Formats: sequence, C-alpha cells, structure tokens
Amino acid sequence: MDEIQNENNGKIIDVDLEEEVQKSFMAYSMSVIVQRALPDVRDGLKPVHRRILYAMYEDGITPDKPYKKCATTVGDVLGRYHPHGDASVYDALVRLAQDFSMRYMLVDGHGNFGSVDGDPPAAYRYTESRMSKLAVEMLQDIDKQTVDFGPNFDDSRKEPKVLPSHFPNLLVNGSTGIAVGMATNIPPHNLGEVVDGVCALIDNPDIDMDGLMQYIKGPDFPTAGIIMGRAGIRAAYATGKGRITVRARAEIVEEKNGRFSIVVTELPYQVNKARLIENIADLVKDKRIEGISNIEDHSDRNGMHILISVKRDASPQIVLNQLYTYTQLQTTFSVNMLAIVGAHDTYSGEPKLLNLKQILEYYVDFQKDVITRRTKFDLEKALARAHILEGLKIAVDNIDEIISIIRSSKDRATARARMTERFGLDDIQTQAIVQMPLGALTGLERKKLEDELAAIEAKVTDLRDILAHEERVLAIIKEDSMNVKKKFQDERRTEIAAISGEVDIEDLIPKEECVLTLTNFGYVKRLAADTYHTQNRGGRGISAMTRREEDCTSEMFICGSHDYVLFFTNFGRVYRLKCYEVPEGSRTSKGINIANLLPIAQGEKVTSMIRVPEFDEESYLCMVTRNGIIKRTVLSAYNTARKGGVIALDLDDGDELCWVRLTSGDDELLVATHLGMAIRFNENDVRPMGRVARGVKAITLKESDYVVGMSILREGGRVLTVSETGYGRLSPIEDYRIQNRGGKGLLNYHVDKYGCVAAIKVVDLTDDIILISEGGILIRISADSIRICARPSKGVKVMRLTGADKVITLARTEHEEEETTEELPENDGDPDEGAEETADTTEDNEDV
Repeated sequence: MDEIQNENNGKIIDVDLEEEVQKSFMAYSMSVIVQRALPDVRDGLKPVHRRILYAMYEDGITPDKPYKKCATTVGDVLGRYHPHGDASVYDALVRLAQDFSMRYMLVDGHGNFGSVDGDPPAAYRYTESRMSKLAVEMLQDIDKQTVDFGPNFDDSRKEPKVLPSHFPNLLVNGSTGIAVGMATNIPPHNLGEVVDGVCALIDNPDIDMDGLMQYIKGPDFPTAGIIMGRAGIRAAYATGKGRITVRARAEIVEEKNGRFSIVVTELPYQVNKARLIENIADLVKDKRIEGISNIEDHSDRNGMHILISVKRDASPQIVLNQLYTYTQLQTTFSVNMLAIVGAHDTYSGEPKLLNLKQILEYYVDFQKDVITRRTKFDLEKALARAHILEGLKIAVDNIDEIISIIRSSKDRATARARMTERFGLDDIQTQAIVQMPLGALTGLERKKLEDELAAIEAKVTDLRDILAHEERVLAIIKEDSMNVKKKFQDERRTEIAAISGEVDIEDLIPKEECVLTLTNFGYVKRLAADTYHTQNRGGRGISAMTRREEDCTSEMFICGSHDYVLFFTNFGRVYRLKCYEVPEGSRTSKGINIANLLPIAQGEKVTSMIRVPEFDEESYLCMVTRNGIIKRTVLSAYNTARKGGVIALDLDDGDELCWVRLTSGDDELLVATHLGMAIRFNENDVRPMGRVARGVKAITLKESDYVVGMSILREGGRVLTVSETGYGRLSPIEDYRIQNRGGKGLLNYHVDKYGCVAAIKVVDLTDDIILISEGGILIRISADSIRICARPSKGVKVMRLTGADKVITLARTEHEEEETTEELPENDGDPDEGAEETADTTEDNEDV
C-alpha cells in the first residue's frame, strides 16, 4: 500500500464510504429536485420547459411566424442549454402542445402530437411547432432586464433563471413531477379565475381562504369532467395537500327501443381512453359488471363519445355506479402543491409545500420585482434618450456655430472634442450631433425634437413616480394580469358538483327558491324561481324547455335549494335527494334524465315530487294512486338515505302512485278526477298505516276515470281548477262540503261541455300560477287575475292554446310584480263565456 501511494505521489486519499455516498447522493438529489423535477413558484416552469420556450423565443419561432421542425428546437435546446437526452426535451415539448394535457397550451403544435388514447407523437423530424400566443406573455419584457440570467452548462452563453410570466402559470397550467424523496402534483385552473384571485389578493392582502375561493372555485382540467364536492379542494387550498375526486361526464339516455345507454363525453384528467375501454371490457368478460351488453367508441374530432349499452333487465344507474367504482370513470387527483421557492442561482432555492394564498403571494412579490426592474430599465432608456435630445437641441439652437466647427475640423474626433469644449457636451451627445442628418435642421423637425423631449420628460416623471409608490406597481400588476385575462380567458370546463354529507356543503350552496320540472320521459331540471316573469292571464307564455317531440312535462314543483325532495315512482318506491343535487339547467334545456340521479329500474318512472324541509314525527305523507287508493303514513318512516330507495306503498296490479302530499295530521283533503268529480274529507278518515301497506279507497271512480290531483285545503285558500282546454276558475273551499271517504264526490266541472280537468290546486289570491302545456309552453300569471266562480262553472281563459295542445300541469309560487304580455279581451271571443261564469252556481251540488 505504501508503494502504491509513493508511485502516485500520495494522491490516493482515504475517505469514509458512508460520508461520501451521503454527500454524493445529496448533491444528486438537489440537482434532480431543482434542475429537473420541480417547478419554480414564480413562473411555474421546470428548467426544460423554460429552456424550450426561451430557445424558441431566441430563434423567433413566434405565433406570427411559420412553424419550424421540432427537431430544430430540440437540437437548439440540447446544444445551448439542456445537457440531457433528446427524448426528455421532445417529450416535454410535446406535452406543452397537447390540449388534453395543458389547460392553456404554451406550444402550438402542427402534426401528430399524440392522443388521449395514449398514442405516441410522431418523431420530431416529422412534427412542427412554434410558440403559442399565451407563451409570448410569459416572455414579454424579458429583454428589459426583468429577470436574472446565468451561465449555461458550458458557460458559452446566458440563459434566464426564470421567465417574467405575466400570469400565474403554476396554478393556470399546474405541474407534475417526481423528484428524489418528494413529488409535486398541482392541478390546472381557469386563467380568468386565477387572475381574479390575484387581483383580490392585491386589493385585500388579508383575504382569507373562503374569500379567495369566491374567485378561484377549484381546479379546471383540460379534459373537463366533474369534481365531486368541495372538501378536497378546500383541504388542498388550505394546506397544500388534498384528494379531489373527479368523475367522467356520463349521461344515461333512453333509446327509441326503450332500452338505456350510458354516454360518456368527458373523462377525468390524465385517463387513457383506450385503456379505460379495455378495462371495462375485461370487467364485463370477468362478470364483475353484468349489466353491459356492448361498448362502442364513437369519438372523433368533434369530441368524445363512448356509448355503453345497458342490458334490458339491468338498472342503468347501478351499472354506472359500478363503472365509477371499478374503472377510471372516477379517479382521485392527489394534490401536492410543492414548488421551488427562493431560487436565485443554479442550486439555490428549496422545495416548499404551499397553500393557495402563499402561491399567489409569491407570484405577486415576483411580479413586483419584474415591474420594478422593467420600470428602471425604461427609465434608464428614457433618460439616455432625453440626454441625447438635450444635446441635439443645443446643436439646433447653435446650428451655425456647430456647422462651422464641423467644417473647420480635420476629422470627427476633433469636431467632437471642440463641441465638448465649446458647449459642455459629452461623447454620447457629440456622437449624435455629428450623425444628425441635414433634414433635422428644418423647422418642422425641430418642433418634433421639442415635442419628443417634452414627452420623454413626462415619461421620466411618471416612471419615477411608479418607483416611488408601491401601490402604482401593484396597479400595473393588476393591469397586466387583466390584459392577459381579456385576451385568453374562457369558460370553466370542469363542473364542481355538490355532494350531500360534506361538513360545509350547506354553507356553500346559496339558499334560494327553485323550480323543479320533470317530463313524462323522465328529464328533470332545477331553475331559479325568478327565471319566469309574471304575465297576464291568456298570454301565450314563453318556451319552458327543449324536449323530444313526443315528450311533455308531467310535474312541476317549487322548493328551497336546501330542502329534501322525495321522488315517488309509478312502482310505489320513493327516493330522496337534496334539491341542490338536481343539476341546474337553462330555461330552455331539457334537463337530465332522472336515471342519472336515481337507481330506477327498467320501466320505472318518477310520477311525483314533494318538498320535505325536515323529517319529523308529527307530519304525515298522504298518497293517492291513479285508481283512487289513498294511504297515510308518518313522515319519519321515510327518513332513509338508502340509495336504492324504499317501498312507499304496496300497489294493486295495473295501479300506480300518482300524488303525494305532506300533511299535519288533521288536514282536510280534496281529491279531483279527470272526468270532473271531486271529494273532500278529513285525513283522519284514513288511519295511519305502515310504510309498505296498500291503503284504502279515497274516491269511487266511474269507468275510464282517474285521479288528476290532490290538495290540502287551508283557510283563505281558493280551489283552482284548470281544464285541458285552457280555462280555469277559482272556487271557494265552502263549495266543496265534507263527505265520507270512499264516495263518488261532487261534480267539480262540466267536462262534456268545456273539456276534461287537467289539474287542481289550492292557491291564495296573492300567489302566482305557473301553467305548462303538453307542447312545452309555459305561462306565469297572477292568481287574482282569475275570476272567482262557483263550482262547477267554466271559468275564464287562462292560457291560449294552439292546435291540439293542451294544459297538463300547474304550480304556484310567490307573486312577482312584472307584466310582459298583452292581456286578452275578457271573453276572448267567446260570446257565451261571460254568461257561463255566473251560471250553474247551484247546479249539481247534490251528492252523486
């Protein structure tokens, strides 16, 4: 050993292996963390992405120039800045150009850049690219010394350590990376929301998390999808870590043959579509999911469309729930907002877990530095130009002497020295003077010189004021950010759905009155009650929804957004949802099929919806079937959160549940039929029964007759009867005397003369009435515009119908002071109507 040391002149050094490995591994780890895997909190970019964009900027591959081969960019990045393999550079460039990976693409790609099916991009010798318009905003003002530059890997040129980035790219596009012993996973967001959050933070530095979430609602993925609940979002924003559940957008649709299909139009972020379909097929093959008969991928350039056919005897909602459980139709995005903070040289900075407010604060601090440095650069340029203009002005004022000096000097250097001696000018000013063209001696050019000098002096004053006042710097940050938002903002793609059971969900859902509408084919939607404005009776109304030609509205209900809604089906089952769990739709949208919300069986449809503010022991549910059977059960018996629903009552063959009302235990009920009969009785005539009991007879029906409505009578109310032909009347409750349950009732309407009864409801004169026709036309009128007539009068025209259209349902809501349509003449062209309103006031009052 001594001989070896002597031969090497003592260059062999004994080291501790453990210490050397630890030291080397730490150096390697920091290199990976800072130089490869984690983004900078300021511009949200990793070094490879920053180098790609800067190389394209240097080469002038901007949005207004033609595309260039990606091989050019990859080669330039490798040769100038990135001492790694070409695959790492090209893979990073490709991702920047994928619309399914980036919320806002920073590279504009031309060619095959891969697909959501996991198809690889073409080789870089085939594809072309250039900077996107948004990427230009990241490099704006980089030539104004706004950021620090450092040496590249061989010290042959300088590269930026960060890009100016006039928008918070870390949040807007997110980031994913695995380092040594740590990883980052930041979801993308909507640019408009993030910019609004930045402006809110500038306006109120003490803003809390709830305040920021008023602007930044949550992640906004490029592939859209649905975020289930806000609890994960709040955790991620508050602590930097959280788990966000993301679902595909899947809708259950009914085919013409009566079978159901599941149509998937959006997938969770980073889900491979081809692998997903293969996984579903394997689950069907292994019989883990047994309700699927076929899977087809109809996706094309117009969008995603995966068609999953459901077997006839399977529940589509149960199949969809199984898909959410076993496949990537529902995934969890684990948020870990880790970024490099405090980076100023090659290996400085440290990885830090950040919450939402901290990310925005670091960005605002960075932009304050960028704007300050840009302002100083502009000030230096302005002062330099003003200095030259002042020299030119002296020269113009003494032009004859200047010309004489120049003509009498043997060379430029002598002329400049003599001008410096005579007028006290420096080298910069004299250089500008000797290069001044003769055209600048005209009076017009002199005026331009003076105007430019005055403008620059004003600019210098303004720039100095900016540097002296931080509030002006912050105002410029807001202005620059808002300019980016104005150019590039778009609508949010990812929906954030409310999920019952979350701790704070009730606080996040506004309390408001809503209209729930259900069609005969099972499409339900929620709207704010003020969507429809009051009109005069007899008006034509406004379109209420877009629907299939043969569909029609069967149920409408007014309730609060936080109320429970019980859905009763024709099979005698009941399901429970919160009102806000029904997706909100536009006024003319058809809504969503109820099978998307409830696990209803094939052939089962919802026939009634009722509001339940809360479950208690004092209230009852009174149910009436189409064939006139009534059952009364205590409300608490239906207080169950079972997703599969519970039995509401035991039905006879051929019967179905049609009407349900919430009662106090001592109410009087009015049941009316299609052929114009009505019966009034006390609910105590119906003894309370168990949840699965059949019930007893409410009214004896004539052949082919059926029940069209049940209402609870209350003091001061009026019985509104509306016929299918558009006529309606209000009648005093006293016109309907109390009878024993089970009789034939009293005559309520002359159906042989004026048309069958469409619906009845007990209303107040201060209410508004919403009527809807089979053709989808809706009208909202004031109840006091309908004349009070004795039973069984015809009434007045309340809705004008065209062709074979007919009224099918009605609802009541609070009065709204607004009129938007012309009022019809009182008799609406019917010479017998006025007489009929006062006739028949005592006719047919006997029991029948």
